[in-house]
Amino acid sequence: MNKVIRYFAPTSRPSPKPISMEESPQQQPARPLRRKRYLGPNPRQFAEKYKELSAEDYPADIANIIARGRTPAGTHRPIMVAEILIALDLAPGDIVLDCTLAYGGHSTEMLRAIQPNGRLLAIDHDPCELAKTEARLRTYGYPDESIVVRRMNFAGAAQWIAAESPGGVDALLVDLGISSMQIDDPSRGFSYKLDGPLDMRMNQQRGLSASDLLSTLNAEQLEKILADNSDEPNADSIAVAILLAHRKRPLLTTSSLAAAIRNVPHNASTGGCDAALRRVFQAIRIQVNDEFRSLDTLLCQLPACLKPGGRVAILSFHSGEDRRVKACFKDGFHQGVFRSFTKDFTQPSSQEMSNNSRARSAKLRFAVRS
Repeated sequence: MNKVIRYFAPTSRPSPKPISMEESPQQQPARPLRRKRYLGPNPRQFAEKYKELSAEDYPADIANIIARGRTPAGTHRPIMVAEILIALDLAPGDIVLDCTLAYGGHSTEMLRAIQPNGRLLAIDHDPCELAKTEARLRTYGYPDESIVVRRMNFAGAAQWIAAESPGGVDALLVDLGISSMQIDDPSRGFSYKLDGPLDMRMNQQRGLSASDLLSTLNAEQLEKILADNSDEPNADSIAVAILLAHRKRPLLTTSSLAAAIRNVPHNASTGGCDAALRRVFQAIRIQVNDEFRSLDTLLCQLPACLKPGGRVAILSFHSGEDRRVKACFKDGFHQGVFRSFTKDFTQPSSQEMSNNSRARSAKLRFAVRS
């Protein structure tokens, strides 16, 4: 049997084009780095929300997020701005102090109201956002000397005012709420909704973290913290459950603390488990940052901070803060320190509460120095 042998001519291929020096790989522009992929159509983790974390570069996207009643990650929506401006009754040339600068929403509007020739003094003891906020304020084109920013706790406000504005300031604002940047960033450990290190410090360079604090407490001490700082009705059993879990295996994350709280039976009449989680996290955060002592110190110093006729507005977010502010204004009025004060607090409008759920617990009080 004869074999049939087929021959195929080799396919001709064009010779590769020589690479000139202009087109050499070393000379070609580098490809831009690709954004890190995330699961699903939209980013869910805080660090993945690249548009929200660079709000200035994506204004249309940020506007859409706000229109849906949400706060973009890495930003903060100031609460009751119009009501605060009315309460402080600012005028051009005034010197004002913002005791809680944060993202700078209130400061931005106050700075605009006191121009020309006004000065904004602003403080915050959380270093994470301070430099970025100051830089943002300075892009608005006001004279450099009209903005003075310092990192410090507002408990030392009177001493700083004495140096920066002898005789006091015309207006003083304190926003006691925790900022959205702190709540939304899991690395800060403020929220039970996000897993992260159990930290809760406003200034992570100082003091004990929440996890370390739990190691120093007995059940009676923790019960008192929960009752005093958040009016927790189930403080005794929650305190025992938290410390038992902490001694079995140290609670190092927000999810581990939340799990210990969930193991306790909760009454629906007091809001159930979710309300208990909010109260316990709030109470521990207040203790970690010694917030009530700082507030008490500032309230005692208010007469030294304000000029005669100067105004103070304080935005609080829970009963422990509001009780202190109300008592300070009332006692100061009877002692002749304040010539007037608000006997009833002001709340955000229904529209603002609908647009920003974090405004719902806000209470505004103000007083006028004699």
